[in-house]
Amino acid sequence: MSLSWPWALLALLVIPLVFAQLWLSRRRRRRSVVRVTSLALVQTAVPGRSRWRRRLPVVLLTLGFAVLAVGAARPQATVPVPSSSATIMLALDVSGSMCSTDVKPNRITAAEQATSAFIKSQTGGPRIGLVAFAGTAAVLVPPMADARQQLSAIGGLTTSFGTAIGEGILTSLDAIAQVDPAVAPTGANVTRRAGAGYANDVIVVLTDGSNNRGIDPQTAAKDAAARGVRVFTIGYGTDNPAPLACSSDQFGGFSGGSFGGGGFGGGRGGIGGNPFDADFNALMRISKTTGGSFYRAQDADQLSRALAKLPAAFTIVRRPIDLASWFAVGGGLLVAAAVGLSLWWNRSRRAPVPAPGTAPGTAAN
Repeated sequence: MSLSWPWALLALLVIPLVFAQLWLSRRRRRRSVVRVTSLALVQTAVPGRSRWRRRLPVVLLTLGFAVLAVGAARPQATVPVPSSSATIMLALDVSGSMCSTDVKPNRITAAEQATSAFIKSQTGGPRIGLVAFAGTAAVLVPPMADARQQLSAIGGLTTSFGTAIGEGILTSLDAIAQVDPAVAPTGANVTRRAGAGYANDVIVVLTDGSNNRGIDPQTAAKDAAARGVRVFTIGYGTDNPAPLACSSDQFGGFSGGSFGGGGFGGGRGGIGGNPFDADFNALMRISKTTGGSFYRAQDADQLSRALAKLPAAFTIVRRPIDLASWFAVGGGLLVAAAVGLSLWWNRSRRAPVPAPGTAPGTAAN
């Protein structure tokens, strides 16, 4: 907890002044004591009070003044809160290897189900956009809060040839730049200041293969890092080869063949990587370069858990919350309780004290 106006704590000096006033009042009362000859008369005129009844109002009043003084200093607490201004770009690999059946019923179907569940869980939260990449990349849905369009686009995914991870990152950056003026589009000369914070925008790359098309993913990652956009990567699929099996509407050239062209290629990393074997080291480097995190998902359950962890990493921000009003209410209640108890317990002491020599219950003439 921090204080916006720490000098206001000088109000705590009121507390010793209160105690000084109480001490002076008690001293004056002792000087003005009236001597009486009957102890029964004193007990009748002044009802006895226990020690805690005498001290409780003073304690409550002291606490009340202390709480009010702290409230006057404007205390603030930094708490985690969900950010509704965040943008999440989901870059999904739709290469032919996503038809592999090592994840039941196949990789792309399981990815569709997990991604759909993630989008539904974020309703009312950050804006979500979708990018699909195979031989090249394209925006399916720009960043928005309309889950219906996102779910409809995911339900219509089809696979094609190639794995252009770098293109998927750059395409996602341009989509973010369309809705966030603080993020420069690709191609712009950007220099990030030392110590600058991250943008509210992130990219999540889900891939089961290695880059074999387009720009090098590490180059794209440096572009994202220069804009403060973190890239979270998910290495998808098992290490066991499995037959390809996609339904007729999941295979055959995404968006009318816009991702077509070329075979799978061979080798590992860069151009000609293996589309059936995710390059985890390359994905880790992408995340490390941008300040994101890498996740491994070998089946549908692990993919769902990886996606579920993401919001806590980039949609929760820490913001200061002013607590002055709470301290004001608490201090006011303590002071009111002290005054109320003092008046309640002293109400019977207001009765006139009989003059010396007068019988109890008889008024002096």
